[in-house]
Amino acid sequence: MPNRFSIPLLFAVLLGWLGASPLARAQWETKEINGRDYICVDGMKKFYGFDSIKRSGNQLLLDKVVVTKNARTGQPEKQGVLMKLVVGSQDCLMNGVKFVFSYKVEENGGRVWMSRIDLTKLVDPVLRPNYIPGAGNFKTVIIDAGHGGKDPGATNGLGTEADYNLDVANRLKKMLSDPKIGYKVLMTRESDRYLTLQERVQIANRVNENAIFISIHHNSGGSSARGLETFTLSPLGVAHYGRGLNASDFQMRTGNSHDSGNVALATAVHGSMLTLLKDPKTDKSYTLDRGIKRARFSVLTGVKHPAILVECGFMTHPYEARLIQNEAYRNTVAKAIASAVVKYSKAVSKSAAPNP
Repeated sequence: MPNRFSIPLLFAVLLGWLGASPLARAQWETKEINGRDYICVDGMKKFYGFDSIKRSGNQLLLDKVVVTKNARTGQPEKQGVLMKLVVGSQDCLMNGVKFVFSYKVEENGGRVWMSRIDLTKLVDPVLRPNYIPGAGNFKTVIIDAGHGGKDPGATNGLGTEADYNLDVANRLKKMLSDPKIGYKVLMTRESDRYLTLQERVQIANRVNENAIFISIHHNSGGSSARGLETFTLSPLGVAHYGRGLNASDFQMRTGNSHDSGNVALATAVHGSMLTLLKDPKTDKSYTLDRGIKRARFSVLTGVKHPAILVECGFMTHPYEARLIQNEAYRNTVAKAIASAVVKYSKAVSKSAAPNP
């Protein structure tokens, strides 16, 4: 996919493109496919103001270019949004950030269709973050360092996940608490102690004002598995990533009240990490993009604030294990998340309308 637009500018571009004047509601063309409600992708061009939709084989590119003025130089520059869909796939790219849809993009009657739940619960919150009700005006960030105490999490010969999680969390706290940024920060743990998942949720839910919740982890898998993953709570009727639907997936959870805020926060954090975790000399990424995914992790289901779980690399991958052990890497992860919190706050600072 062409890399014409910078990932961190995604929300900034959208605020100028979509936030200034809400677009009129479109008449969406719908169809039932495989027992689910789908929406024709053609309608996205008018509703979201894309300049073009181009198809090549099974690939669809939705393109929007915005000319803005550079704040530093005053010169015009091109920014925008480039969205890639693939028929038969659940993968979607927006400005190079990978999202994993709940259902495959389908072709029917010679046209391309997206499931309504993916449009309303994923695409729309990313393209119109300022339309998310009740997500803005937060001053508190709840940081959850995963594992701890008798639960070390993933381990390798260099260290434990619990220690790395707490190190990143402490760095993030320091950055967000800086008077220039000015957030109040609540840590679920500040030392190597054990907390149940329910205790973490209870700590988060004691905050009675607007807040966001970020759970920090480092992954484990086979020796070949590597990359960044960011998880949000699966919306109602969507399975935990990697398994089929079951009855509990149709049970409303506390966290589902912020489905849109969850994915907007995940977009900001995931994109920011991908951007900053690069070699400054070669611009080559230190890691891989495994995407923004949906899951029913216990720590996400019960939190009453917009919440995400971030996997900052694989403890079990030889190269990434050394990266994670490097203090500079962990500091960059914290810096990326801190920057994303600020971008997210600006993006959701206004509420305008419900989802399509």
